Amino acid sequence: MTTKHPPAVIPDRLFADAEAEARWRARFHAPRMSVPDWALDAPDANIYVSNASGVWEVYAWHRATGEHRKVTDRPNGTMNATTSPDGTAIWWFDDTDGDEFGSWKREPFAGGPAEPALPDVHDGYPAGLEIGHRLTAVGVSTDDGSELFVHADGKTERFYASKDDAGIAALSRDERLLAIAHSEHGDSRHPAIRVYATDGFTTVAEKWDGEGKGLDALEFSPVAGDARLLVLHERRGREELLIWDVEKDAETELSLDLPGEVSATWYPDADALLVVHFHEGRSSLYRYGLADGELTSLDTPKGRIAGASVRPDGTVEYSWSNAAHPPVIRARAADGTDEVLLTPPGEPAPPSSPVVDAFVEGPGGRVHALVARPQHAPEGPVPTVFTLHGGPHSADEDRFSAYRAVWLDAGFAVVEVNYRGSTGYGSAWRDAIEGRPGLTELEDVAAVHDWAVESGLADPAKCVVSGGSWGGYLTLLAVGTQPERWAAGVAAVPVADYVAAYEDEMEQLRSFDRALFGGAPDTVPDVYRECSPLTYVEAVRAPVLVLAGDNDPRCPIRQIENYLDRLAELGRPYEFYRYDAGHGSLVTAETIKQTATEVHFALRALEN
Repeated sequence: MTTKHPPAVIPDRLFADAEAEARWRARFHAPRMSVPDWALDAPDANIYVSNASGVWEVYAWHRATGEHRKVTDRPNGTMNATTSPDGTAIWWFDDTDGDEFGSWKREPFAGGPAEPALPDVHDGYPAGLEIGHRLTAVGVSTDDGSELFVHADGKTERFYASKDDAGIAALSRDERLLAIAHSEHGDSRHPAIRVYATDGFTTVAEKWDGEGKGLDALEFSPVAGDARLLVLHERRGREELLIWDVEKDAETELSLDLPGEVSATWYPDADALLVVHFHEGRSSLYRYGLADGELTSLDTPKGRIAGASVRPDGTVEYSWSNAAHPPVIRARAADGTDEVLLTPPGEPAPPSSPVVDAFVEGPGGRVHALVARPQHAPEGPVPTVFTLHGGPHSADEDRFSAYRAVWLDAGFAVVEVNYRGSTGYGSAWRDAIEGRPGLTELEDVAAVHDWAVESGLADPAKCVVSGGSWGGYLTLLAVGTQPERWAAGVAAVPVADYVAAYEDEMEQLRSFDRALFGGAPDTVPDVYRECSPLTYVEAVRAPVLVLAGDNDPRCPIRQIENYLDRLAELGRPYEFYRYDAGHGSLVTAETIKQTATEVHFALRALEN
């Protein structure tokens, strides 16, 4: 670090009222968990991730005995895990302090020491994993590109290598076929699919829909001998489903009468699909019969489905929440009865406020935003925080968020903008940022900001822009290119100096950036310069808070220091929160500390 940067102020408490203080912290401390994932041939052997211990870790659950066991215990948490198909082992990814670079470990499901799962595969960033009974396929990404390995009969061999991004995608039930995703055509944002025969790794089939049209291999049929692969395509301008019989090279596009976009998983007998439908910030579940084409709603309430799967008996298990109600794991039986499946130990999160929709005409089309107003705010305009999601290929949803709730408790209206680049609104909307990322999204943010002021929601003198990752990048770009709009900026793990970020980030993201920007910095330097927050740092007037992890491979620390050094040279007001982890934190206490720091910073900025 070349400059001693002013440290962020970490408050002991946000609110003078003891009840309000306890409530916002309780939302973060409340135990949460993912939908259980079970072993393919041993459905009683389940794993999930939970923050019940105060750190997100992997847990094992044996359904027959009811026993729950904490599997991992690492200072910065563990999120990436799966089971072997026979249910005897749990695999989890072991990195160093959140840097995402490491290798897979394996330990007995019942407990015992963990050991390297594939000692002959070198460390790297994970690029897919498929575990079978007789073979395992694993992908590794490094600065040199992508390598894919198979382990069978006691031997590990590399069967694929490319300087371009690639990964393991799906293994057939009988383990004869292995699908990979690749970007040999030069565009990792719109991948192609190749399927190999595992008895020699000759190519069985290829599928690529051409420039600007990606394919995503979801999973093979769960029935042995069935060579059908479930695939997401975007041939008609949005993500839809097709079933590809790989060995016959025959495909069937599934035309569902649903707006928005979909994904899916198989029912156990491969006679139907469980369809997850996303439209305008909300998701829902359907059963689609493959024989009769009948689409049946599972009647989930409006909100967000965070995960869903089908048990061998046809029960659908899913996680549901909305902005007002905390997440819950539910089970919907084949007869339509729906009940809570699991509740992690501890007090549930206090509820929060609902969100409403805003649709604003922007320069590229109608922009969808989710809006929440503080419950006890006085009439008229109020301080407003515009929270910008990461990704960029993601979307804000009508889901429960302790982060949104604390801003509301602090008296802010919250506006979440699904700008161009967001998913769920069609391929053209998602890809509209190509060639001009950052600046394109901020045109939509400006349109929503104008609407919020003109509608009487937002006090124009008290608007804060905030975001993490890509949202942090947009935040720094916003305070430099739209200085008149913002009273403060809060940027967590951002891209701040795009050229330096490209030099230091993981190769998977360099590949993504080349596709997004139209090349590397040395081939399209003007685009990187125009779209980098560092270019506009002299125009920054609002106080800025930056939060960053020392071990972040996605938004590395050096490029953030470059930006902060320049703020210091210019004498601009800013604070810096630096922590020992990666791209965010899986530790509840650390998340609470960072959130308190962010809200406290914004409150102080608005007082000045």
